[in-house]
Amino acid sequence: MPFFRFQDPWFLLFLLVIPLFLMMDKKKRCAVFRYSSIATLKAIRASGNKILENIPLALRCLAIALIVMALARPQEGRQSREILSVGVDIVLAIDTSGSMAALDFTRDNNRITRLQVVKDVVTEFVRNRDSDRIGIVAFGAEAFTQCLLTLDHDILLSLLDRLTIGIAGDSTAIGSAVGISVKRLKDLKSKSKVIILLTDGRNNAGNIPPLQAAEIAKSLGIKIYTIGVGTHGEAPFLVDTVLGKRYVYQEVDIDETTLKKISQLTGAKYFRATDLESLKDIYRQIDRLEKSKVKTIEHTNYKELSALFLIPGLCLVLLEILASATRLRRIP
Repeated sequence: MPFFRFQDPWFLLFLLVIPLFLMMDKKKRCAVFRYSSIATLKAIRASGNKILENIPLALRCLAIALIVMALARPQEGRQSREILSVGVDIVLAIDTSGSMAALDFTRDNNRITRLQVVKDVVTEFVRNRDSDRIGIVAFGAEAFTQCLLTLDHDILLSLLDRLTIGIAGDSTAIGSAVGISVKRLKDLKSKSKVIILLTDGRNNAGNIPPLQAAEIAKSLGIKIYTIGVGTHGEAPFLVDTVLGKRYVYQEVDIDETTLKKISQLTGAKYFRATDLESLKDIYRQIDRLEKSKVKTIEHTNYKELSALFLIPGLCLVLLEILASATRLRRIP
């Protein structure tokens, strides 16, 4: 990452000398001398103009500013970080089935879909895990890898934003989601491997039973945190009718029993999110639970820019002395 800095910024305090020079110059202009008669002087018309008169002072102030900046040692450089050990490998398994269109969550007093809430909260979670490899598995009737595990979280967030309801079908294949997530993690070398499975339904698609997939995860040392998302009871859905768009309330059944068994089997925890704040708190808890120390080396390459300020500053000093001693000399 490029940067610009002053290595010794306290030298910049000497810029306060410039107002001092301006005050001294003003006092000089108020100088007087005694003369027996000023009749002759009144007849003399002033030559030159105010701009020429102020050039030496302007040169002096600019020279001081440049020399002071040179003393502060301006530097331009680039900073990079080399990661010697990876933190936690995380797969975010996100339900995109039709039920994620339920509008039982609100933000700023506006109804929003469950999927949009999840995307917003997951984005914040990812930004706090800059040293972890993270991937995304989307699932509905089927499961597929939306993003391979990566440290490039900008690409990850871009692919997260592209998730839409029904992208993998309208049903819920929890077992398939766990299976694909385990496949992405099993061959990676890291101290900790985690799946964060978020769903609002029960397994009703796919060929892999959720608990069987969880057994495989357990054998590979992979933890599965499970999150059931949605309010209790009926949830509103916005549907098209002959009378236009209307809210229809439907029961959405979350299989909490299976989700709890999956998390307990792999040594993790189950959470239930019924509103925006509880969902944020869940991801914060997981963030605290799955922390690891990451060894990094920071490299900083920079070049000194003092000469770019010092040389012009000295040239301006010489120019000011020359101008004040010749064409722009001032009497008294």
